[in-house]
Amino acid sequence: MCRSHCLSQRINSHQSGFPKHSSMLDFLRTKKLQDRQMELPLSTGAERSCPLDSHCEPTRVRMERVPLFEGVQEVEVIEACQCNASPEECLRLPSLKTYFPDTPLEFTVDVGKCSSPAHARGGLFCAPTKFDSVLIKSPNGVEVVQTLENCEMKETCYRVSYVEYYYEIIHNSAGDREERLKEIDVGRCLGSCTSGNHCLLRDSQNGEKCLVRAEGASSHCVPHQYDTYTFKSRSGNIRTVFAIQKCKCGSY
Repeated sequence: MCRSHCLSQRINSHQSGFPKHSSMLDFLRTKKLQDRQMELPLSTGAERSCPLDSHCEPTRVRMERVPLFEGVQEVEVIEACQCNASPEECLRLPSLKTYFPDTPLEFTVDVGKCSSPAHARGGLFCAPTKFDSVLIKSPNGVEVVQTLENCEMKETCYRVSYVEYYYEIIHNSAGDREERLKEIDVGRCLGSCTSGNHCLLRDSQNGEKCLVRAEGASSHCVPHQYDTYTFKSRSGNIRTVFAIQKCKCGSY
């Protein structure tokens, strides 16, 4: 992890990586000890190496695969940190991750991340709204890495676009049967909900002003309203697809 006292030099791989251990129990004990050391606060007299309007952030991250009790897990290993200015706007920022480091298949991907404006108001925050994917070669074929394309100011529970494709059967003006590809944005709900007040209605003139709040919002971001799309499928059956229109905090 990167801390307030930001290190600009590269961290040695034997310190930041995962050395060999005599057993899985030894590995877990060592990792727990390292985590405790990283969580120790800086001494009172320590100087901040980053200005107040900057954050200490990773500049190089490599993805390592570690065998654990629940199977092989992919973990991020930070190799270096630097001070980066904190944008006041909601922006998509670069975030580089290297997969299969120190192998012939080494590949670096800009997976992206959202900025964290310090002066976000009205319960809004900078959230990912559009995603893409990149195919990379792996020892076992091809793997898909999800990347972030766009960020916008959203409430903690919000809808994002998620497109699905279906074959639809129609009949043209001459009565001939035709098959075409139908694109439907079915949507997905992202974010989380915490207990406490939640805005149900915002001012149409000022989106940051909340007019109606609900107390004790539940902890799940779930679909609130749906659109329906009905069409004839390849098999000749009538198919109905539900697309999420809005999301809100509620229970399943």
